[in-house]
Amino acid sequence: MNNKSMPLLLPLFAFLCVASMGLKSVKSGTPYEEEVKEWHRSRIENLKKEDGWLNLAGLYWLEEGKNTFGAAKTNAIVFPKGKSEESLGTFTLDKGEVFLETTPEKAIFNGNEPVTNLKIFPSEENIILKHQSLRWFIIKRGNKYGVRLRDLDSPFLKEFTGIETFPIDANWKIKAKFVQEENKKIAVLDVLGQTTLQDSPGKVVFSIHGKQYSLDALNDTAGLFIIFADKTNKKQTYGAGRFLYTDKPDANGIVYLDFNKAINPPCAFTPYATCPLPPKQNVLPVTVYAGEKNYGHH
Repeated sequence: MNNKSMPLLLPLFAFLCVASMGLKSVKSGTPYEEEVKEWHRSRIENLKKEDGWLNLAGLYWLEEGKNTFGAAKTNAIVFPKGKSEESLGTFTLDKGEVFLETTPEKAIFNGNEPVTNLKIFPSEENIILKHQSLRWFIIKRGNKYGVRLRDLDSPFLKEFTGIETFPIDANWKIKAKFVQEENKKIAVLDVLGQTTLQDSPGKVVFSIHGKQYSLDALNDTAGLFIIFADKTNKKQTYGAGRFLYTDKPDANGIVYLDFNKAINPPCAFTPYATCPLPPKQNVLPVTVYAGEKNYGHH
């Protein structure tokens, strides 16, 4: 190259540098990317709320009959040490109904009302009882009834620093076709080892790298709920799969699977959750490099 050609090439080189910088700037600040970031910020805030997953402090399965509870080790249900009175009272499980008995000095509240004797499950209202920093309510899983305990001063909440994610990639927002299937039920296993048959409205059919796949869906209030696994599990992402929520399919049955919004199940954050596992037909033989990465060791 002779020196005379250099002045001609310099403007071209400068243009290419500016263009490449401009492309990078646009890519890192697209409206879609900002929307996903805002969605993830909201997700983090929800995890930290009083009804989020980070403050779970215990899950205690009730035996038929009376179950004493409190901080003393002699109780049938032992609440975390230093978080409650040694003895708080009893839970009584009677053929699917749960009652609480206590005394006024134990300072257990339903809202702002002190509790002494109360049927707490089943109930038309969502009864959450309070004592110091503890909150608890009854859950039913199969034929099991349990006390789910929260601690608003939980160490899991204090230790939480956020969730690492894959870089946002619009290619992982995938157009899918919803195929409705009447009277369909799918078997869903949970971490307790219980399998339940759950109603499924159908499946979503889509393509990744030119190959077609499908995932069975469950109903959700706002749309579809999908429990899936892929080849990143146990490496970059949670070992037992991830969750994905979608909007409702449109009039043509089109729905978008935004894997950038794939999330860890509650069991990634606490040992006191009872998460469903991906059905075998929802195990994708591909690596989904999108959404939340693994968190914790639960």
